[in-house]
Amino acid sequence: MKQARVASWSEIGGREAALVQRCASGDEAACAELVAEQQRMVVQLAMNLLGDRDEALDLSQEVFLRTWIYRIAVNQARNRHRFWRRRRRGDQVSLEQHVAAHGDLMSTGEPAPDRVLAQKELAVRVHDALDKLPFDQRTVIVLREIDGLSYEEIGYSLGVAVGTVKSRLTRARQALRLELCEERTA
Repeated sequence: MKQARVASWSEIGGREAALVQRCASGDEAACAELVAEQQRMVVQLAMNLLGDRDEALDLSQEVFLRTWIYRIAVNQARNRHRFWRRRRRGDQVSLEQHVAAHGDLMSTGEPAPDRVLAQKELAVRVHDALDKLPFDQRTVIVLREIDGLSYEEIGYSLGVAVGTVKSRLTRARQALRLELCEERTA
């Protein structure tokens, strides 16, 4: 297997951005180059860590698809967030919020109504607290705590260093803790 050269983050970011832009415009050669380049790096890392070529190839396919999908999803969510912020989405109410505020029809076999209400209230409190976080902090919390990504996967998906991921997570957790404690005492 050919050894991949070590590149700096700025090289990867700028070159990768150019390749992604060419891919988006329909350049199939750029897409093939992007896949080949990134997979080599991941396969080499997996080979070094696992010592098994077949496992490394399987892992590289999983990582490649997963991280790129998360990166695309995060970018699209950021765009959507900006779109809704400009249109004052905060004034609108989702179906889930309406159900949480006004209740839902109960069917037989469900937990006691007070337990369901407590769960809904907690979910609303957590959701509201998440909504108050800056987008970057909310993104790292969701990717780490809900989707279960590693710091490295989050950093790659967001295009930031692992240290940035950790500091955003720390600030986000502190803000959530403070917000939820304040709501409880209010």
